[in-house]
Amino acid sequence: MHLTVPEARELVDGILPQISGKTDVEVIVAPVFTALGAMADRLKGTNIRLAAQNMHWEAKGAFTGEVSPVMLKDVGCEYVILGHSERRQFFGDTDETVNRKVKSALAHGLKVILCIGESLEERNTGVTFKVLERQLSGGLKDVSLENITIAYEPIWAIGTGVTATDEQANEAHEFVRSWLRLNYGADEANAVRILYGGSVKPENVDGLMAQPEIDGALVGGASMKADSFARLVNFKK
Repeated sequence: MHLTVPEARELVDGILPQISGKTDVEVIVAPVFTALGAMADRLKGTNIRLAAQNMHWEAKGAFTGEVSPVMLKDVGCEYVILGHSERRQFFGDTDETVNRKVKSALAHGLKVILCIGESLEERNTGVTFKVLERQLSGGLKDVSLENITIAYEPIWAIGTGVTATDEQANEAHEFVRSWLRLNYGADEANAVRILYGGSVKPENVDGLMAQPEIDGALVGGASMKADSFARLVNFKK
């Protein structure tokens, strides 16, 4: 929940000159709902895609305060982030409701970034993989992998300044990939991008992106400064 429309526009104006020639990385911004329309207009003809941070599963109805997939498509979104840990932690999202959102988003032509991840307590008690398996099986129930991106975001590393080590992150990504292979087959599983999210910043992005199973990053605080954002896009392996 950051940046007014003018602030969001200023950020994008600062990012674009630094990444305009980048063709080997897909770049997506996910501003607040109030900035989506302005950002859609600003990003036309650029190499930056637009995502929303959440949505309701119904196309319309008496759901005061919610935003539908139809509205997101109408305003110019290509992607939507679903199941983010803050939505699960503070706003009651469950694997079941996330699954309903995923199905609705795909049915309405949106691409999905599905977030999964464990708490510090769950990691410390050795149930990380059980949590990830539950979230994957619940969130992807009766869903094909087409237009799905997975974002592994350990809750204990979000906004804390603590980042999973490169090896910890890759280990979790390996588990996710193996689960996808088991449930969808190698071809579909290998085609899915798995992003890491959790205090990703210019200082650690190169090491994370050098890991074989990490395909990209879901970034919070470090994405709100143009130079920092551009450095993440222009990571070095």
